[in-house]
Amino acid sequence: MTDSIHYDDRETMDPERREAGLFARLPAQIALAKAKAPAMARLLAEVDAPAIRDRTALATLPVLRKSELTARQAAEPPFGGLNAEGPGELAHLFMSPGPIYDPQGSGPDPFRFARACWAAGFRAGDVVHNTLAYHFTPGGWMFDTGARAVGCAVIPAGGGNTEQQLAAIAQLKPTAFTGMPSFLKLLLERQEEAGQAATITKALVTGEALTQTLRQELGRRGVTVGQVYGTADLGQIAYEGPTSEGMILDEDLIVEIVRPGTGDPVPEGEIGEVVVTTFSGTYPLIRFATGDLSAFMAGTSPCGRTGMRLRGWLGRADQTTKIRGMFVHPGQVAQALKAVGGISRARLVVTNPEGRDTAVLRCEVPEAGADGLAGRLADAFRTAANLRAEVELVTPGALPGDGKVIEDARVYD
Repeated sequence: MTDSIHYDDRETMDPERREAGLFARLPAQIALAKAKAPAMARLLAEVDAPAIRDRTALATLPVLRKSELTARQAAEPPFGGLNAEGPGELAHLFMSPGPIYDPQGSGPDPFRFARACWAAGFRAGDVVHNTLAYHFTPGGWMFDTGARAVGCAVIPAGGGNTEQQLAAIAQLKPTAFTGMPSFLKLLLERQEEAGQAATITKALVTGEALTQTLRQELGRRGVTVGQVYGTADLGQIAYEGPTSEGMILDEDLIVEIVRPGTGDPVPEGEIGEVVVTTFSGTYPLIRFATGDLSAFMAGTSPCGRTGMRLRGWLGRADQTTKIRGMFVHPGQVAQALKAVGGISRARLVVTNPEGRDTAVLRCEVPEAGADGLAGRLADAFRTAANLRAEVELVTPGALPGDGKVIEDARVYD
């Protein structure tokens, strides 16, 4: 840790040097995944690990989707063959809703949350009131291990039990908070109503939107707030401090933004699905599609950190929609486009004039497109989705860059 602002000098590293370093490590990580995780070995069987040294090469690898985990784990318990360490070698085994089981390796900061805690202003000697659940799910442990890694003491409060939490806060006088921002607001309001002196001055939050209004309200109560974006499978993905703009990517991940339903990277700034490659020795996930939507931001943050940035969580990539009794998902749209070729972007728009579902596949093509293209697209979509759709050819740039592949525009009285 080089100064009071940045956790270490990696946060201010030249971006090209950072990128080169990550991709220099990638072949060994792919080799590890193939050697120790049976499902990854099958998924990457044809991959020449030493050849995967840049983003173009990485984009040729198959995507592993989080939506597949429940089925994979049921077929190959407990972790779907994606783990590189056996259950008895782990520190914790978690169960999240789904159910989805997640392994936690050993070490002082296995979820890499220390960096986010530091960015939020947590320092040795702080007492952290941690309100994320510890029961079965890893949320509480993510914050707990991160805070302790930077030298803090932790009150393992978990969720709920507001009266008990207020009593503990009054007695133990925490200086920092971790959890959802709305719960912090509730605790501060209840303290004020009870005439209890507030001791919390910094917070690291997650789990729901931190609106500008809520951030300002917490600020008026003397609390500076940072955010962290993470998942049970990957740990920290991105974080921000009080002076950051956007969420800075974790130093130990390679993150791509791809078109939903595909593994194809989108142009910089366009919304797409967050796909993550980890360097974990416990759970070596390669091109893991989170199901979350976000977009890269250009430039660097004014806080001095030079890492690539996300705009934050912008929704879910799973846009599965039921049309005339048939479920249609983005992957089927991608399948139709691939069958025809030469089309980079499309959107299936669903409406219901006079109560009848109607689907229109809008595709960006150069100028008017080739003769018969609309008909071929209609046939390809019918084959992929077992559903008829009209096809509308539009000029490049006509479709919004919001990450949507399926737009449900139906109106119900």
